[in-house]
Amino acid sequence: MLYKYSSFQQIFMANKLLSSQVLHLQYGMYVWPCAVVLAQYLWFHRRSLPGKAILEIGAGVSLPGILAAKCGATVILSDNSELPHSLEICQQSCQMNNLPQVHVLGLTWGHVSPDLLALPPQDVILASDVFFEPEDFEDILTTVYFLMEKNPKVQLWSTYQVRSADWSLEALLYKWDMKCVHIPLESFDADQEDIAESALPGRHTIEMLIISFAKGSPDLPP
Repeated sequence: MLYKYSSFQQIFMANKLLSSQVLHLQYGMYVWPCAVVLAQYLWFHRRSLPGKAILEIGAGVSLPGILAAKCGATVILSDNSELPHSLEICQQSCQMNNLPQVHVLGLTWGHVSPDLLALPPQDVILASDVFFEPEDFEDILTTVYFLMEKNPKVQLWSTYQVRSADWSLEALLYKWDMKCVHIPLESFDADQEDIAESALPGRHTIEMLIISFAKGSPDLPP
């Protein structure tokens, strides 16, 4: 039964304790507003998660992936293979949340590594604020495209913070034969400044996207 799991608020607080220890480090060592919004989307659709194969990319503190695992999904957390400390943070998040079954994997966006080749087909890819630096956008979509070729029905569930009106994924999505659907925050109770008593996302402008192959229409969670 889903109700036996820890609440979203409890899971957030466990991860917040970890993030406070490493706040001075690089981007991925902090619970960003986007992570809380994506986790809220997962929590809102938690009944659809048991049995799903889910990969979180650029996971860092891994709040969305941890929540998905708590809700019954089979989860793999991944971060940059060239940043071992990022992978250690993923592992610590699993340990703090008593999730020894969650696998942690080093994946560098844009690189076709043996670990990427060995990944089983996924149902959902989670990406919280990975569209942070424009120079990374195509490398991210290259990796996502490779995973979509393994399972053409896989979806990328992504939240990003609007930082510049000049940044757009439209041309890259067209290039890689993908499309996206914008999910209104109010449709999953994320149109608020204080989700799960986290004080996040605050007044930041966050967008939620579901990206899929252009040739298939995404089936949104029930």
